[in-house]
Amino acid sequence: MRISDIPASIAKELSIRPKQVESVIALLDEGNTIPFIARYRKEATGSLEDEVLRRVEERLTYLRSLVKRQEEILTRIEEQGKLNEELRTAIEAAEKLQTLEDLYRPYKQKKRTRASVARERGLAPLADAILLQRETTGSAEEYAAAFVNPSADVPSPADALAGARDILAEQIMDEAEVRRTLRDVYRRTAVLETSLDHTAEGADTFAMYDGYREPARTLPSHRILAINRGEKKGCLTVHISMDHEENIAWISRRIHRRPSIFTEELRAAVEDGYKRLLVPALERELRADLTAQAEEKAIRIFGHNLRQLLLQPPLAGHTVLGLDPGYRTGCKMAVVDATGNVRASGVIQVTQSDSARAAAAKAVEKLVAEHGITLISIGNGTASYETEQFVAALIRTNKWKNVHYLITNEAGASVYSASALAKEELPDYDVTIRGAVSIARRVQDPLAELVKIDPQAIGVGQYQHDVSQKELKETLDATVEDAVNHVGVDLNTASPALLGRIAGINTTVAKNIVAYRNKHGRFKNRSALHDVARLGDAAFTQCAGFLRIHDGETPLDGTAIHPESYTLARSILTELGAAESDLSDRTKLPALSQKTAHTSPQALAEKLHAGIPTVTDILKAIARPGRDPREDLPAPLMRQNIVKLSDLAVGTIMRGTVRNITDFGAFIDIGLKQAGLLHISEMSRRRVKHPLDVLSVGDTLDVMVISLDEERGRIGLSLKRMEKEKKNA
Repeated sequence: MRISDIPASIAKELSIRPKQVESVIALLDEGNTIPFIARYRKEATGSLEDEVLRRVEERLTYLRSLVKRQEEILTRIEEQGKLNEELRTAIEAAEKLQTLEDLYRPYKQKKRTRASVARERGLAPLADAILLQRETTGSAEEYAAAFVNPSADVPSPADALAGARDILAEQIMDEAEVRRTLRDVYRRTAVLETSLDHTAEGADTFAMYDGYREPARTLPSHRILAINRGEKKGCLTVHISMDHEENIAWISRRIHRRPSIFTEELRAAVEDGYKRLLVPALERELRADLTAQAEEKAIRIFGHNLRQLLLQPPLAGHTVLGLDPGYRTGCKMAVVDATGNVRASGVIQVTQSDSARAAAAKAVEKLVAEHGITLISIGNGTASYETEQFVAALIRTNKWKNVHYLITNEAGASVYSASALAKEELPDYDVTIRGAVSIARRVQDPLAELVKIDPQAIGVGQYQHDVSQKELKETLDATVEDAVNHVGVDLNTASPALLGRIAGINTTVAKNIVAYRNKHGRFKNRSALHDVARLGDAAFTQCAGFLRIHDGETPLDGTAIHPESYTLARSILTELGAAESDLSDRTKLPALSQKTAHTSPQALAEKLHAGIPTVTDILKAIARPGRDPREDLPAPLMRQNIVKLSDLAVGTIMRGTVRNITDFGAFIDIGLKQAGLLHISEMSRRRVKHPLDVLSVGDTLDVMVISLDEERGRIGLSLKRMEKEKKNA
């Protein structure tokens, strides 16, 4: 692999054109961010999506590291005087770091081993003789007698042969071809077996893995991570089963040249090296590879779920009462107006005496009347069911037509409420009230609120605590960055946490933007960003298109059109027979939208000597200026029926919301504290390859209850049987 080969290699792997890869590499090397490249450099990249761009970036980093490592290895082997053309060609052709390290292994400086000790004792020539297998007369012991040297700690022929076998064991097992072939054999034929220690704490959780065995190649990612967790907790013992005799025979056949007096010595060296050196290494590699693949998939699913959660449509315009339920400490309340400001707070008791419930009802009725509350957001944690009963009864009793409620996933609310950011944002409220504020705000704008929380605390994945935390953080940070830049943010209202996720803006610059806003008032145009401390021209280029200014000096600042394209946008408006001011005139927007729909981007691009993707995006922005891309998604589910587990029966049809998606299914919120499991096998009568192919976090759907386990709090759901019911109806 040479540096010049990298674009072609990445292009082949990702099924895109080398020219696209070359353009992406050039843009990345210039310091451009992924969101900026994805949105504003489509002509250069051929309109590659941000997910593909991140894969290019990832592979670029890996392959550049590979090339650097190749150069290091070539230099070190050359310094030893052992580099020949065949080895050089093999090293330069390597496309994986593992292959590279296999080739380097025989030349790598090792710690003191049995083989290195034997070499120090002068037994290398004996090892060479055994490997060449030329001696056919006499015996191995007679030949080895010449290497006896008591002063070198070789007192007998048997000791000499043992040392030679140590050298051969290491030498043969270090061969790149041997390791590559048997690594493939392990991946194809190894069987993973587990046994349960019934005395270990938490053993019941892993009961299904007692006496479990499955081919390693078919193990799904969630099962690999579950087994790893069980092993780490001391509940499971893991063993790799393999036809070792066949592997030993293959290695022996590979190096056996002719009958000789050393045939048995060679066989013994192979068997010892295989069992002592190669098997432990291959088993570690196999387990590491399985874990890496499982982690990669789990992290990818987590990122996918998080993106869907972040892009849930906001319920804007509501004054929201956030309720954080609880038994002992009561139900915490916070009233948040349509702009996110806290107007009132308190604590009520809804799970204790009748008099306490009556007092709680009066307190909520007063808040609804005083603040015009139109939506009540109830956290889905402890005492959620009782709180929902209380709210539903209150709405029914008062006959509130314009007050609705929903159950909100409160994952991460407690993490946010105890954070330094929450203390800075809400200094006048204690930790418990901050949680209620978060529960209220996250229905008004899920993205703006959830960016304040460490993505790992949001809990929309599987085994997030069992995967590489570094890689998980990198993926989730990238997911948040992509989501925020996809939507864009209001420059005059966005919090530092939200601004800090915009391309080209770091935490310091985000705080400087807010400080500038507080000192000088609202931004009137994007150009004023140049006056913000530490926000230079490069950062402005990256961030400007993602920052919106509504009711500013130009309506273009309220769109996703980048300032670098304003001249082009104005030319397009002229071609459409419109003026820039029409973008802020609601009476003229329908006609303008009609014109854009009937305009050919290709013809317009040719006439204005511009790129088709940029013209297409400008036409979309002109058609719906200020549009929030989340508006087209289905709204969150308002609750209607209150249920508890004992109310359910097999065959009951429930309306629910997808809360989380894993490899094996989806967890559906049907109004209970515990979510129901819609297993992948119950998603459709057709084969579903992965739940993400048919469902997204936030989807609302009707499901049928097919199993109940009250003791363990488990609910089985089905879509497939719903299809059957509809067909038979």
